Amino acid sequence: MTSIGKIIKTLGLALCLSLLAVIYSVPAATAAEIGKAIIEGTSESASVTGEARFIETDAGLQINATLDTAPSGNHGFHIHEFGSCAEGGNAAGGHFNPDGVKHGKLATDGFANAHAGDLGNISVAGGEVTAFSETLPGLTLNDGKYAIAGRAIIVHENEDDFGQPTGNAGGRIGCGTIFLSSDTSS
Repeated sequence: MTSIGKIIKTLGLALCLSLLAVIYSVPAATAAEIGKAIIEGTSESASVTGEARFIETDAGLQINATLDTAPSGNHGFHIHEFGSCAEGGNAAGGHFNPDGVKHGKLATDGFANAHAGDLGNISVAGGEVTAFSETLPGLTLNDGKYAIAGRAIIVHENEDDFGQPTGNAGGRIGCGTIFLSSDTSS
């Protein structure tokens, strides 16, 4: 092999090794974090079923929930501090409130004037499938003090009137634990 051939072969090998070094040193893009909660009635008499999905976006945590069955009317819809639905949903504890602030509606009042778990109400009309959709900047699934994975989402029996200390929404008729999921299907 001529010296020019050896130089070309060496340069080709160096180029290949350089490309491999670049490829393996750049972290792969990660998929968006996905969370999910299967909502079920908290007792045999509570006819509530549904699902909530949580997707981290650049704009904030997108929450999409559907109730397939629930009593008609407006129902308080909140993230609670613990991930247990035992004891009729009472094991979920109070509203998720890491800042120790008053009750409000997170989407309009922000973290300074609402619990981090204060989602507001979900409305059910005539037993039809009901949808809730909101994007909340600052909430996350797994990072920081506003992380909600491992907590519970609660459907209350009455409407949240935003009164103090927790909205007067009554008992807990539906509950689901929020868990991380790789399921990206709708």
